[in-house]
Amino acid sequence: MIDNEQVRGERLQIMLTPEELTALDDFRFKQRMPSRASAVRELLKRGLAAHGFKIGKSGSKSSDYGVIAARSPQAGGEGA
Repeated sequence: MIDNEQVRGERLQIMLTPEELTALDDFRFKQRMPSRASAVRELLKRGLAAHGFKIGKSGSKSSDYGVIAARSPQAGGEGA
């Protein structure tokens, strides 16, 4: 079995301000993470989870998550 942490299919390049990079590095070192990339992945997971999004497995369909159905009018759904 291949560990999901070892399979990376897409590269994402981002630009950060010096302040954002300092915050990222502070988080990384406090959490004893091996790399900036692992810190970014962890922060993405936490941020998405905090907003009610689940991390999908490869091969999942968007309909499995119902993101659009879960929207309220205040969040940009119908009637906004």
